[in-house]
Amino acid sequence: MKRIPPIKSVMTPFPYSVGRDDSLETARAMMAEHGIRHLPVIDGDKLASVIGQREIDLAQEARSASSLPGPERVGDIALRGAYVVELTEPLDVVLSHMADDLLDCAVVVKDGKLVGIFTTTDACRTFGTLLRELFPRGGGDEAA
Repeated sequence: MKRIPPIKSVMTPFPYSVGRDDSLETARAMMAEHGIRHLPVIDGDKLASVIGQREIDLAQEARSASSLPGPERVGDIALRGAYVVELTEPLDVVLSHMADDLLDCAVVVKDGKLVGIFTTTDACRTFGTLLRELFPRGGGDEAA
């Protein structure tokens, strides 16, 4: 019998992260270098939140539009807590929660330590793989 997989089977393991005191430019450069859009934010040895490319872009736009100094550190804009799940959380539970709360990602932990991240990109990749397994492409023109 097939079972719903745990989040650990589809997450991106060992994600890059930034510290609360790191500059927004450091976070932006790390995202660009690694082709990612989300970074867990660490405060000391604890997971504090998550920051996305969107938040960094909005902070930069606000800073550019104002003569006042704007946020410069990750901790200045990474205010919301992260959606945190244990390594064994069933994938359907994570997907439903992300959809219901309009979340871009889930941070995966084991015993409170960061071990992975699951983003909407990971969800799309996983769903695409599942569809190819369920409906293998034939060589014919059935759809034509």
